[in-house]
Amino acid sequence: MIIRVKFTKKNYLKYISHLDLMRLFQRAFRRGHIPIKYSGGFNPQPKFSIANPLALGIESIEEYMDIDLYKKISTKDFIEIMNKELPDGIRILEAKYTEDKRSISSLISWSYYEIKFTAKKLNNKDEFQDLIGEWLKEDKIIIKKIRRKGNKITERDQDIKSFIGNIVIKDFSSKEDANTESVVRIDCLLKAGDKGNLKPTDFLDAMEKYLDVGIDFDTVEIKRLELFAEEKGRILSPM
Repeated sequence: MIIRVKFTKKNYLKYISHLDLMRLFQRAFRRGHIPIKYSGGFNPQPKFSIANPLALGIESIEEYMDIDLYKKISTKDFIEIMNKELPDGIRILEAKYTEDKRSISSLISWSYYEIKFTAKKLNNKDEFQDLIGEWLKEDKIIIKKIRRKGNKITERDQDIKSFIGNIVIKDFSSKEDANTESVVRIDCLLKAGDKGNLKPTDFLDAMEKYLDVGIDFDTVEIKRLELFAEEKGRILSPM
């Protein structure tokens, strides 16, 4: 039986790798005596998966995980046990049993991000809004995708226009003079999952390439707010 879990990963734990996050959950399952199934073979592993892993340094308000259990426990008990065993910065927010045979990773289609940065060449919100509007009217938005396989590196163009759902300027603090920078916060819906994936860092690179607004990449802060499934054109919660 599959229990689907929503959790958050914040603060210093945004710097934990995906592999270490998996190990952290394995320890919590073991210490909390969670009845999780194991794979067969010489090196059995607990059967669980986390959807759409994040890069290092990105906080997340909403993550999803599927766990295969051999015995049913109440979702309330599961949440209480896990939150007792997990470190501060990771909290189980919600859990429910599902009969959906699709994996959580295959369900995810969109990620919603909050991105903060400073920009040297932006003067006001209206100017930035106009630039974004013109950018999204482009027939194509091309980025370079670099692929490494062993010692071989290949590069190809990818059109990401259909991977950008929307961009909303949430906050804009105009620069005080020519020597200061504007502080900007945007929310953006970006394609995620098996059918296409746009990293927020690649999105920012593309925006700077096309708009030339002088983003200071050392100031960038990224937070993932939500993950969504998509069915028949409708954006839905994967829970």
